[in-house]
Amino acid sequence: MTEATYNSMELMICLAARYLEDRATVVVGTGAPCAAAMVAQRVHSPNLITLFEAGGMDPILPTMPISVGDSRTFWQASMATTMDDIMSFCQKGVVDYTFLGGAQVDMYGNINSTMIGTDYIHPKVRLPGSGGANDLGSFCWRTMCITPHDKRRFVEKCDFVTTPGYLTGPGAREAAGLPPGTGPYKTITNLCVIGFDDETKRMKVESLHPGVTREQVAESTSFELLWAKNLKESHAPTKEELHVLRDEVDPHRYIIGR
Repeated sequence: MTEATYNSMELMICLAARYLEDRATVVVGTGAPCAAAMVAQRVHSPNLITLFEAGGMDPILPTMPISVGDSRTFWQASMATTMDDIMSFCQKGVVDYTFLGGAQVDMYGNINSTMIGTDYIHPKVRLPGSGGANDLGSFCWRTMCITPHDKRRFVEKCDFVTTPGYLTGPGAREAAGLPPGTGPYKTITNLCVIGFDDETKRMKVESLHPGVTREQVAESTSFELLWAKNLKESHAPTKEELHVLRDEVDPHRYIIGR
């Protein structure tokens, strides 16, 4: 049963959680991705294995950690290791999912979290940079993104490619030396869920959130989107998902209160 009242952040987190199947492996950061993994574990994927960049592997998260190095990311973990090992697991091809974000994303799922502008030395805005995002987006099998949807973020071409998506289209990722079969998977926004077309590798809208129109999505995007033939409506959060999210995962509303 669905809950009548929820906000856009709660919807995005619950939708993302549903893509994390039982016994999958996922590298998460803090914030919405971590909340999605925690909801998935508590609702339908009890054997989901979460990994954190600082080295925590498969912890039992009692509450929301405030950073990837928070001691809670090691609590009752299967392994307390290092960043080197986490990245090594990705390179070996044993990590199914990762969540990434940035200031810009283009039609091929390339992400910019480095700079805004055309001059790297003197940018309009200097952003935090990659951290481990390039490694994760290069080697994890499927990359997901939870992000607001607006024209400044969904751009025709990123000012800087921090993390490769499908680069310039079909075959470009493999030509760059990245593992075949890896790449962007789902982009979940406050308006819709976007996948990627198998042939063109371009963004394709798969479902619209309740009350959202195609025109709203198109007007919030700086490039032409593809649309699924069987375009659906996103399923609203269930009462169970919202109970877990609100009362167990984020009771202080650090994430869902935004």
